Amino acid sequence: MQRGNIMNKQKMPKDFFWGNSVSSMQTEGAWNEDGKGLSVYDVRPATENTTDWHTAIDEYHRYDEDLDLMKEMNMNMYRIQISWSRVCPEGDGKFNLKGIDFYDKLINAMLKRGIEPMICLYHFDMPLHLAKEYNGFMSRHVVDAFVRFGKKMIDHFSDRVKYWIVFNEHNLYFQDEVFNISGYEKGDKTLDDMYTIFHHTMISHIRLANYIHEKYDDVKIGGMLAYQQIYPETSKATDVWAAKQAQEFLNFNIYDADTGRGYSPEVMQYAKDHHINWDITDEDQEEMKKAQADFLAFSYYSSWTLSADKIPEDIAPNRYMNYGGVKNKYLKTNAWGWTIDPLGFRNAITTMYNHYKIPVFPIENGIGLKETWDGEHMIEDDERIAYHEEHIKAMKDAMFLDGAKVLGYLGWGLIDIPSSHADVEKRYGAVYVNRSNHDLKDLKRVPKKSFYWSQKVLKNNGDEI
Repeated sequence: MQRGNIMNKQKMPKDFFWGNSVSSMQTEGAWNEDGKGLSVYDVRPATENTTDWHTAIDEYHRYDEDLDLMKEMNMNMYRIQISWSRVCPEGDGKFNLKGIDFYDKLINAMLKRGIEPMICLYHFDMPLHLAKEYNGFMSRHVVDAFVRFGKKMIDHFSDRVKYWIVFNEHNLYFQDEVFNISGYEKGDKTLDDMYTIFHHTMISHIRLANYIHEKYDDVKIGGMLAYQQIYPETSKATDVWAAKQAQEFLNFNIYDADTGRGYSPEVMQYAKDHHINWDITDEDQEEMKKAQADFLAFSYYSSWTLSADKIPEDIAPNRYMNYGGVKNKYLKTNAWGWTIDPLGFRNAITTMYNHYKIPVFPIENGIGLKETWDGEHMIEDDERIAYHEEHIKAMKDAMFLDGAKVLGYLGWGLIDIPSSHADVEKRYGAVYVNRSNHDLKDLKRVPKKSFYWSQKVLKNNGDEI
């Protein structure tokens, strides 16, 4: 598949964003400082192969150093998350001014360096109080508390922060991962519970998006999901249909709701036929009709392949991948079995833009690698360089050959952080952080080869790729 001579004539948009994405619990540390309340992550212990969440990479105390590194890499955007329990210790009580002050300082430090902030309001770390007392997003009380928190943050930071998302990887709340990321502490993990939590998070997102559009003319908000690029294992009609159904439930259903179309007709019909009780009120439906998205954000790391033959009868399409996921023999994988598929990235961008005609924003992309530093020599992470180079090329193909409008490209964890499952040894960064799962060492930041590659690429706004 040729890129063609047209690529040599195209220049990237001058206002294109290049940057880094993280969550609060994977970066900040300072889990019990300056009035922060406990989140569900703060009480999770280390295991043989994972760390606890108490220190992360200590960005709470080292953000100036990290922002200097991002500036040196020629980044112009940093997507962070505000820790709900840092600014509102119990989630639904008094706000903590010291917590808000930390984010004031962090955001001001970004702007001082010419780095545009993006804020995510929820990245899985429910305040422990709300999890224990209300079972997290199973409760309408928590929906109201979250919207109150979100409005407070929007009102406080919107003079400086113009790009917002509400839930990280929103479609995970429509999969079994929902029971790990929503503050769900008790229950039988039923389909009713899954659909209820998903709807409660969606109406939370929509209420905040509508609030922004009603009150602020210069603030943008987008939906965000973990894009599920799912291929049928074969050309059998059943495989093709199963892959289409899974993507309808896990991709388009979320973006449809984000953009005021309501939930997918397929999803609504499935819920009706299976008598799923998911707490949708008339008021919710009216609120959903007003929904708008200024951009559609997503994470992309790999693609997936589905075999219909492996899916049992009477399984909801949003659970197909639990049973029918198979290896794609045509793609290479990393050490954790994640496929490396830049064409899938182009497919995601182009499909999304064709379908919604709203600017697309990939805000997480990267590859996890096992790396150690000998204390002297630079880490030669050529595999990471190749991964980002091929994905940036694929993104440019989507823009210049397919006509998609793309706002930026944010890598994930480009200064090493613990993975989402608390494994420091799964590293995504262009900068090595000198710690292991059980030894904090000195937390020294050490640029890898990919740091200097990125520095050169971003200096020229990606035009030389």
